[in-house]
Amino acid sequence: MTQQEQVVAVRKNGDGDIVELKLTSGRVVDYKTAQAMAKNNEIYNVQVFRGRDDEEHLRSTPDGRTDNNLDNLPTF
Repeated sequence: MTQQEQVVAVRKNGDGDIVELKLTSGRVVDYKTAQAMAKNNEIYNVQVFRGRDDEEHLRSTPDGRTDNNLDNLPTF
């Protein structure tokens, strides 16, 4: 079992949508890659869900905290 990475920062586009995620290893992955990694349980505290738009999205595992939400992480 490989160690799970964590998201430490995010890059957003002009619309404020997350397009890339930086992991604890320093690796930068695009949104689709991060979705695949989350589905494979390779990223800690992140899950994929289907939104009202019927598209898959990433979110932090709900834990009652807001400081670790993907939108609230530092940008790079």
